[in-house]
Amino acid sequence: MHTLGRSIKARARELGFCKIGIAAAAPLPPDKLDDWLSRNHHGSMGYMQSRRDLRLDVTTLVPGARSVIVLAMNYYTDPGQPDDPEKGVISRYAWGDDYHDIIRARLKTLLKFIQETDPQINGRVFVDSAPVMEKVWAVKAGLGWIGKHSNLITPEYGSWVFLGEVIIDAELEYDEPFEKEYCGTCTRCLQACPTGAIVEPQTVDARRCISYLTIELKPDQPIPEHLQPRLGNRIFGCDACQEVCPWNRRRARVTAEKAFYPRPHNLGPALSQLKQIDPELFERFTVKSPLKRSKYAGLMRNIKVALKNAEQKK
Repeated sequence: MHTLGRSIKARARELGFCKIGIAAAAPLPPDKLDDWLSRNHHGSMGYMQSRRDLRLDVTTLVPGARSVIVLAMNYYTDPGQPDDPEKGVISRYAWGDDYHDIIRARLKTLLKFIQETDPQINGRVFVDSAPVMEKVWAVKAGLGWIGKHSNLITPEYGSWVFLGEVIIDAELEYDEPFEKEYCGTCTRCLQACPTGAIVEPQTVDARRCISYLTIELKPDQPIPEHLQPRLGNRIFGCDACQEVCPWNRRRARVTAEKAFYPRPHNLGPALSQLKQIDPELFERFTVKSPLKRSKYAGLMRNIKVALKNAEQKK
């Protein structure tokens, strides 16, 4: 299986993945997840609690799982965020096409390659939306460490990476886990968070996180009034903690994946124009885009808050 592991990594690189690591499938310790859940840091994301057991043991997702293949894809692109309160800010990961579709298709291609090499192997692919503790597995597979902002940081690309997994029921040669952390005494991400959502290193209270408030919070739920001014002109997600990270400033490289390049209308769209979007235009605006996750009502809620914040700055 040593030869197969090398072949898998070579094929993954051909598919556009920048980092690949393999870890032995085994149950994960529950302490950190249970502590996070007990403090209600998951907010209204009830699926985090209901799928707890699935998150902690990948063999519940893939019976007989032996190996977790973790893959990273760089998504960084050059343009900065607009410094204009009347223009909306969209998180960098959502500027281009939906990474779920892109990465899932390539993971399926990789799994097909594995099964063509050895038809006895069974497996599944996962991209973010499934109950897999992908950052923990990325550390176990040697891709990087979890920064104080709770994102995975890779030495080569910073935290501007998407993660995906192929879990199979075959044993492979395993990589050494990433044992060290290189954040040192830096606390820039904690200081930069507009809402104080990073309550301690590696711990985010989703109820205060702008990404949660503008994406995960259901459209019929209002953003808490005391947090609304902190959103500024952010209408979908937030990159504040990543933008200030020294690793990102030093190591960010523009991705070769053209699908992640910004759609022009996602770079600093005028809030005055966005407020006029109707449901039909929203559907066209968000075709194959992560923005669809907020739903029309959610995006309009976010735009309304951003407009109010812009008005107060005049």
